[in-house]
Amino acid sequence: MKPATKFFWYIAMLGLLLLVFAMYGQPDFLMTLANQVWGCV
Repeated sequence: MKPATKFFWYIAMLGLLLLVFAMYGQPDFLMTLANQVWGCV
């Protein structure tokens, strides 16, 4: 794998982890988001 591609994947995974931790910090926002997604199904 090219170093640039590997770097992109590391940044993407770090962003995903930060997003998950931010969601756990605000559970009411996570519930609102889940309700909106569930309402579209």
